[in-house]
Amino acid sequence: MAPHPIDASYVRFSRPAADMLAASVAQPRIICCEEIDGKRWNYLVDVKEPRMSRSSSLKAMSLQSPGTPIDELFAFIRSYVVPEGFPDSVTPSYVPYMTWRALKHFFGGAMGVFTTRALLTSVGASKNSAISGAVAINWILKDGAGRAGKMLYSRQGKKFDYDLKQLRFAGDLMMELGAGLELATSAVPHLFLPLACLANVAKNVGAVTSTSTRTPIYKAYAKGENIGDVTAKGECVGNIADLLGTGLSILVSKSNPSLVASFAFLSCGYVLSSYQEVRSIVLHTMNRARFSVAVDCFLKTGSVPSLKEGNAKENIFSFPWSKQTSIVLGSRFGEAFQEPSAFLALEPLFEKERYILTYNPSKGSIYALLKNKAKSDDILKAAFHAHMLLHVLNSSIVKQSSRKRMHHSQSHLNSNLSNHLLPTTVDIVDHVAESYKAVSSFYEDFKRKAADQGWIMSDSLINPGRARLCTVDKN
Repeated sequence: MAPHPIDASYVRFSRPAADMLAASVAQPRIICCEEIDGKRWNYLVDVKEPRMSRSSSLKAMSLQSPGTPIDELFAFIRSYVVPEGFPDSVTPSYVPYMTWRALKHFFGGAMGVFTTRALLTSVGASKNSAISGAVAINWILKDGAGRAGKMLYSRQGKKFDYDLKQLRFAGDLMMELGAGLELATSAVPHLFLPLACLANVAKNVGAVTSTSTRTPIYKAYAKGENIGDVTAKGECVGNIADLLGTGLSILVSKSNPSLVASFAFLSCGYVLSSYQEVRSIVLHTMNRARFSVAVDCFLKTGSVPSLKEGNAKENIFSFPWSKQTSIVLGSRFGEAFQEPSAFLALEPLFEKERYILTYNPSKGSIYALLKNKAKSDDILKAAFHAHMLLHVLNSSIVKQSSRKRMHHSQSHLNSNLSNHLLPTTVDIVDHVAESYKAVSSFYEDFKRKAADQGWIMSDSLINPGRARLCTVDKN
């Protein structure tokens, strides 16, 4: 169950607390330092009056010189060709393996130009070498576009590990889109090349998704060290079913059925089967979606759902590239805070923690900022705290709405009822403190009950952002 969004009109920061903590600021100063992938930024308060107010602005100052265009280019290429966290995220043998693999594909791609041309010539495409060469080049361009699409989509990186259900289903939808584009070439043959290129891009995106998510899925079903056997048999079942489908379609096609009607019927069957396939996967790990289901159930019932129940409630349509989220884990400082007073009001509360939690009314999201010493359990605790704060805020807003409705329904009986007796805003600092106390009481109990149900929790599958708060350099 996805977290409910919060109406920002109900939420504000406590002015007395912010003013008291910020009164000593009379000139620009550093209030926070942030690090992302070895690069640091200082956040400075830019104020002109002795008391920090809502008009006080935050300014980010980079602590490293701007990168050269060559550095930016290499960073862009690295994001596509090496895993996140490279070289620490892989073994030393990864580089020589990928070097030889790249060379193998280089020679294979070059060889494919000549073999494709030979095949087209052998089936009578043209005896003219120039025409057969042009046909071969068009065909190779189509395949090349598909490979380019596969390469671009591979940048999803770790998303193939923690949001594999969502990406697997999205990949199957892309395969179906590619098939539809191929069908469209018969209606507009003069657009064969662009449509075929787009179709190949879509189908190759689906193929890389299927390949990247295959191993984690089979691993969830393997007991012991038989992952290779489970994978081989699973692929064999898929190939048998593919051959049976191909044979049946050949028999049916002899009666010349409607091409569009046949495709529509088979497409519905394909998408429905894909959805049920993904829904049937039972994973032991908690990604962000399953973590949200487990915490929400725990806060409402006091129990953690079983593996089967938690997986069944996971939202398959919450794709990882979606920006609509109520909780941002490991966010940047500038995304979470627009006012320095808000940060200064909350910082003392998290002095002993390795994260800081806040709610940004202007964006309607809860932000969990991680400190540079945050470990796996700290990140999981921050995620649990964010859901706890969301639960507290939603409960408070429901009560506020109920009181307002009661007030409006009785206003004709007592027109002198004071508005201030029915508050319309929530003191965010107080609610963060309330949720902090609740986390101290319930977090360990949640972890114990999750482990009893067989859940495996890892911060890497929760997928926190890479930004970390670090110690401010006073020099």
